[in-house]
Amino acid sequence: MNMLKAALTTIMICCAAGAIAAEPMYPPIDRAAPDIDAALKQAGASQRRVIVDFGGNWCTDCKILDINLKKAENASLLQKHFVMVHVNVGDKGITDNFEVAERYGIPLKKGVPALVVLEPNGKVVYAQKAGEFENMRHMDPKSVNDFLNQWKKN
Repeated sequence: MNMLKAALTTIMICCAAGAIAAEPMYPPIDRAAPDIDAALKQAGASQRRVIVDFGGNWCTDCKILDINLKKAENASLLQKHFVMVHVNVGDKGITDNFEVAERYGIPLKKGVPALVVLEPNGKVVYAQKAGEFENMRHMDPKSVNDFLNQWKKN
C-alpha cells in the first residue's frame, strides 16, 4: 500500500509540474512594447528598476534562468528591487523583436536568455552583450543572485 501511495504522490507531483510548465513564460511576440511600457510605469511608481528578459518558451536556458529567479533568495530580491518583463523573441527560435533588443543594446545573435536592466525612465543601466546567461544550464545558480545584487537600486 505504501508503494502505491508513493507512486500516486509521484504522479500528482509530475502532473502539477506539467501544468505549471504548460503556462507560457513569454507572452505573444507583439506584447513587447506595451509590456515594457507598463513595467516602466510600475517601476517608476515603486522606485524599482526593470529587468527585461529576452527569450522564448522553447529555450531550455530561459526556463532554467526562470527556475533560478523563483528561488527564495532571488524571488525576494526581484520583488523588492525590480519589475520583471519577458519579451518573446520568437515561437521557434530567435526570429522576432530584434528592434526592441537593439534599442536596449542586446545582440540577440549571442543567444538567449538575455537581460537588460533599465531605470524607470527607460535608461539602460546594463545590457548583456556576450550571451552571459545563454548557457544557464551549465552555470552556477548563484550567478543569478550575484546579478540581482549587482544591479539592484541601493
